[in-house]
Amino acid sequence: MMSKLRRPNLLILILIAIALGIGAGYIFPDWLSRIFLTFNAIFSQFLGFVIPLLILGFVAPAIGDIGQTAGKMLVFTAILAYVATISAGLLSYLTGVTFFPHMIEPSAYVDDVASQAVVLSPYFTIEMPPVMGVMSALVLAFILGLGCARLEGKASATLCLVLDAFRDIISLVISKAIVPLLPLYIFGIFLNMTVTGEVGPILSTFIKIIAVIFALHVFVLVFQYTVASFFSRRCHNPFRLLWTMMPAYFTALGTQSSAATIPVTLKQAIKMGVSEPVAGFVIPLCATIHMSGSTLKIVACALALMISHSMHYDFGMFGYFIAMLAITMVAAPGVPGGAIMAALGLLSSILGFSEADNALMIALYISMDSFGTACNVTGDGALAIIVERFFGKKETPVNNAEIPD
Repeated sequence: MMSKLRRPNLLILILIAIALGIGAGYIFPDWLSRIFLTFNAIFSQFLGFVIPLLILGFVAPAIGDIGQTAGKMLVFTAILAYVATISAGLLSYLTGVTFFPHMIEPSAYVDDVASQAVVLSPYFTIEMPPVMGVMSALVLAFILGLGCARLEGKASATLCLVLDAFRDIISLVISKAIVPLLPLYIFGIFLNMTVTGEVGPILSTFIKIIAVIFALHVFVLVFQYTVASFFSRRCHNPFRLLWTMMPAYFTALGTQSSAATIPVTLKQAIKMGVSEPVAGFVIPLCATIHMSGSTLKIVACALALMISHSMHYDFGMFGYFIAMLAITMVAAPGVPGGAIMAALGLLSSILGFSEADNALMIALYISMDSFGTACNVTGDGALAIIVERFFGKKETPVNNAEIPD
């Protein structure tokens, strides 16, 4: 219950921090602004130190847990979820490159601010070099996760216990150290952007892409259930199937948690004709590995910021980013802000995002977190229908009466 209440509170605090940061940027003297920039510089170093550990702590235990579950249904579901997540990311990118250049004006302030605005610097910072790079952490996570899955006996049990304990430590760091300080961090970012004159173009960019992201969420769900309707033994109307999953959608909007929505998602998936054994396996698994809504949102926000900052991007860069993102976000939904935290390392290493860009991504992601979560869990029902077709009992009665009009 505490986790359910904390995340909406975080959203409110983030919005307040943005508003206060903009206001403070107009009235704070330089010496006071530099105090907050000093905090931001130190916090950014700490965040950079934690990100590789976060990837290692999330991905390694998740791979170990999945690898220990044998069966064709597991492999099929994991591949299906990964393809769905990547497809949503690619759709987001292709939509963005088609419409964003006409909606977002590349910021002229990129060249002007340095010569015209006051550029403040922190009083000092503390260097915290990460123990490894992002890709090194990802490779090590795969090695340890697969080792946990393949080893037998006491060695496997010990390794799995260590990985689980490390995941708990990283989760504790995020929930107790990083998330509570995010509002203050974002306050400092928007304060600095106001001082340098960047806040206006950034906010206009945010407002324009929110509507596009919401429309993409709707399109992805309709597409997923259109595909699922071809595999359904009970109902071939995608909109009736999607309507059946609406309780899960609205539950996710309220809780902002894939895990908290699992009971509702299970119940509605069974109503669509998915057998209880298949639903009981697919829904909890996809709550962890299927991230279509979150990936779509991160890709769209990242592309919009790159266009507004006149940064170079191409299909190869984003294709690589999306493929890695779908892996690094595994098991992240169980932690408040876990998905965007896991993405920060890739945003910096692949897309070249700065500290300020990452802070903007955090603010924008959290402001729309509930819609991404709702898209994720609602899409889980469509994947369950497809898995049911291949692994469920063949003798499923055809009865549309349970699917509401």
